[in-house]
Amino acid sequence: MTRKAATQGKLSILRIAIYLRISQDRSGEGLGVSRQEGDCRKLAERLAEQAGAVAHVEVFTDNDTSAYSGKRRKDYERLTAAIDAGQFDIVIAWHPDRLHRSPLELEHFIALIERAKVSVHTVQAGAWDLSTPSGKAVAVTLSAWARYESEHKGARIKAARIQGAAAGKFHGGIRPYGFESDGVTIRPDEAREIVRMYEQVVAGVSMRQIVVDLNQREIPTATQRGPWTSTAVRDIIKRHRNAGWSAHKGEVVGKAVWPALVGEDVWHAANAVLNDPSRRTTPGNTPKWLGSGVYLCGVCGKAQLRAAASGGAGRRPAYRCAAREIGGEQHVNRDARQVDELVEETIVVRLERPDALAALTAGHGAASGDLAKLRLEQAALRQRLDSLAELFAAGDIDAGQLTTASASLKAKISEIDTALAALGMRSPLAALEGRGNIRAAWFGTKDDRSDGLSLGSRRAIVEMLLTVTILPAPRGRRVSGAYFSPEFIRLEWKQ
Repeated sequence: MTRKAATQGKLSILRIAIYLRISQDRSGEGLGVSRQEGDCRKLAERLAEQAGAVAHVEVFTDNDTSAYSGKRRKDYERLTAAIDAGQFDIVIAWHPDRLHRSPLELEHFIALIERAKVSVHTVQAGAWDLSTPSGKAVAVTLSAWARYESEHKGARIKAARIQGAAAGKFHGGIRPYGFESDGVTIRPDEAREIVRMYEQVVAGVSMRQIVVDLNQREIPTATQRGPWTSTAVRDIIKRHRNAGWSAHKGEVVGKAVWPALVGEDVWHAANAVLNDPSRRTTPGNTPKWLGSGVYLCGVCGKAQLRAAASGGAGRRPAYRCAAREIGGEQHVNRDARQVDELVEETIVVRLERPDALAALTAGHGAASGDLAKLRLEQAALRQRLDSLAELFAAGDIDAGQLTTASASLKAKISEIDTALAALGMRSPLAALEGRGNIRAAWFGTKDDRSDGLSLGSRRAIVEMLLTVTILPAPRGRRVSGAYFSPEFIRLEWKQ
């Protein structure tokens, strides 16, 4: 049944291709294909021994790839190309459905096997005779039933997920950041990071600044593979589960069994910020200094100051205006560390005053009564929306009535979402509330300031409280002997 491709002394060489595939590999360790390979190699040795030959085996592997999905299987394509080129005598698979689950794909494979005169064997189903009409009929029938099983299984899984989501249950999959693998139990350290993300977004901290903060503090991701990215943070903030909702394909379908990590108002507020079309999303360098793009130039009045070192090694970074006069002279040039120290100390001294924090945050955030009223109204509207679907299913209203009434209810729900988002916005100073020692909370207690306010939060507070203008100053030392003079930094309180 097989042809000998070559000889090695008196023993023939039997060229055998082993094809391995597993549809899902949740661990990512390839254990499924490893088990298949062991069984297939044993079969290869038996076939070679029966033929009085030496087995020359090459393995083709598609791990975590479904034959039913229609996605490309790169090693399967390599295998068929090698068969067509006459490189193998036998093809071995663990089971026929490891090779195909599509009748159309099987038809092409049968034609290839006939043309190349290659035999096919499987560990579970024995020799797969594709050279006779009856053998082909059996193969096609098995493939059709395999496809039916796949489609039927997919329908059952889909129905179960929808039903589970409506009941507020976790439908499985990759472990969501902030929760254990059961999708319900909170993982405290990650949950705190999620809350911090939301708090920073609603307080005006940029996405890039949040990412920098996470990576500087070396906070691991859920998979612990690589650094944080803006996309990863954005995906977490958009997850309905963090507000205690159960969703299916992006649509809320019920209240979840797991606890909410943030309030609905905060969730709406953070997502309103991310969805704001006027929000700057163009690429650029993430600010590394407190005043970059915040402080004003005392010559042109523009917020175009950037901190950078120049003039050789050892020079201290300085704020310089990106705009230049006709002669090419810098508008202003000031030691960045000393300016930032002055600004931060000025703000902290004010915030350390009794009741200063309470006075500056008054009017920010939402009253609990307003939130409760809006949430109740929203729940009632969603219930009415569900009732409409039931009336339509019962034949009590027609499609036109359903469409009109649903559009009206959805518009009102959208208005409440907007109102909740507005109430969920927070003052950047909220990060200091409840912190007894304002100075320690701002600067941190470690040398790298990793336990203090993030740079993004400090920048947001500066923009909220102060207008900082760097004025032109005479060159050289002052009478005091110092180069830096605070009198050429104008600080004006906004509130």
